[in-house]
Amino acid sequence: MGLRRKTILLLLFSSFISVGWGQDCDDGVEVELWGECYNIEETTNISMIGDDLSSEIPPRIGDLVNLETLDLGNNNLFGNIPSEIGNLINLRWLMISNNQLTGEIPSEIGNLNNLRHLILTE
Repeated sequence: MGLRRKTILLLLFSSFISVGWGQDCDDGVEVELWGECYNIEETTNISMIGDDLSSEIPPRIGDLVNLETLDLGNNNLFGNIPSEIGNLINLRWLMISNNQLTGEIPSEIGNLNNLRHLILTE
């Protein structure tokens, strides 16, 4: 294999790693969401406004028990809001507007006693 081809393959592999492919999160300490590792205890803010996310909201979002702000507006998220969102008892700000979400709002959202801002518009 020529040097040029090896270099191109290495660059391609490096770019996959940099966009989150092949993440190796520390199980039990971190959660992988949208190709990034988030520390379960230390993550308090996720703001991915208009980041072109195109997936369901992973149920593992509910593992981030100290999350205070979750802003996923203006993406292409689809499917239901997972009931595990009700585990985010420290959440104060939740914005998931302007996505392709369907289904009912889960009743577990009523567990969010600290929630002050809820934005769910289409």
